[in-house]
Formats: sequence, structure tokens, C-alpha cells
Amino acid sequence: MTIHGSLFTDFAEKPSQDPFSLQNKKLLRVDMRYGPVQARTGSMVAYQGDVRFQNRGSGGMGKFLKAAATGEGVRMMECTGSGELFLADEAAEVQVMYLEDDAISVNGRNVLAFSSSIQWDIHRIQARGAMMTGGLYNVSLRGTGYVAVTTKGDPIALDVASSPTFADAQAVVLWTAGVTMDVRVDTGGLGSMIRGGTGELLQMAFGGQGYVLVQPSENVVDGGHQGGGGKGGGMLGDLLGG
Repeated sequence: MTIHGSLFTDFAEKPSQDPFSLQNKKLLRVDMRYGPVQARTGSMVAYQGDVRFQNRGSGGMGKFLKAAATGEGVRMMECTGSGELFLADEAAEVQVMYLEDDAISVNGRNVLAFSSSIQWDIHRIQARGAMMTGGLYNVSLRGTGYVAVTTKGDPIALDVASSPTFADAQAVVLWTAGVTMDVRVDTGGLGSMIRGGTGELLQMAFGGQGYVLVQPSENVVDGGHQGGGGKGGGMLGDLLGG
């Protein structure tokens, strides 16, 4: 029997010498020769070789307490071994970056994987307007290594130094070190409130030097920037927990 067509050549694995590489827009290939990685639990779609997975839980008591206090907790797994590991998250687009002694602040719902050399923690965002929302929380990733995040659609990277920049809190994926953030609660005036509002109540205002990454979709149902301690999750529903 013979199978005709280009299916297996068009979608053959793309070899790469990079630790993190894209097979396509929605599938990440991790070369395990470069050491362990932290990946979102359940994100493994395939692997070749000898790859082992260990549930890291909440990543220590300190992070567990923070996750409990904010009502959030995305679980991570430690991946070790040899071979190739393929990761994805609900067919979302994957974006890969390399941090060189740098840091980003990222929505935990968008974290897919990062090198074990990257340090991470849950942190409260210091913003004047955050008091009106019950607090804002995010995940800091810091150090040297690879980071892969997911976006719903192709994102846009906005240079906040060029102009005052505002974004819907549910659409913000991450921002880089050097960027300042504040929260603005926009009621749209009394008339807008009486008519039910615009649906754009919580906005993030950015300044400083660097970039903010915004996706063309809002994490309303399955996560995103939400008020801490509220029903169904905290500021980042599904915040990184281990």
C-alpha cells in the first residue's frame, strides 16, 4: 500500500539547533539537550526520546500562599531528559524570546514554558488605581534563558516611549523591564454608567521605556487581569503557580 500526497513532507518536523524553536505558529519544539524546562501542565502534545515530567505543584510554600491569597494557580511541570518535546496550548499562537539578564512582567495565563535558569515569582503590581480594583497581580520572569508565551492571535508590540499608551487590562500579555504601569478606571461618565457602561472599565496606562505586548483578544472567560479575590479567580485567572 502507498500513501500519496505531501502531508508528511509539508508538515515534517523542522530540525533546529535552538533550545526553543517554532514548528509553526502554534507549536513549540524544545530541544532537551540544553537542560530542564518549566512548562504549563498539560501543554505537552508529543515528545521523542526520553522525556520525563514532574508536577512541581505550587512551586514552594511562598508561591503557594501567594496563589491562595490571589485566588489563582496555574500549575507547572518540570520537564527533564533527552530528545525533543513539543508544547502547545489550545492552538494559541506561540511567541519565543530570549532574556539576557533581563526581566518581563507577564500575564500568567499566557505563560507556556521557560528555561530552568529563569527565576519567577508572583508579584503585586504597584499602581495607584489598583486600590480601586482590589489589587493587581502578575508573574515576573527574570534572568537569562528562553521564554515562550502564548497569544490569542498575532499580537502587537507597542513602544510606550513614543506616546502615552493605554490598553484593555484583559488584552495585555506582558511588558518589559523599564515600563511603568498604572490603572485607570474609566466609567465613561454618569450617562454611560446608567446605560450599562462601555465594557472598558479597567484600563492599563503605560509609560517609561520599553514595550507592552497586546493580543487581539480578551481573557475574559479563561483568565486575564481580574480583580484579586473575586469569584472564579484573582487578578490573573490561572496565575502561574509553580
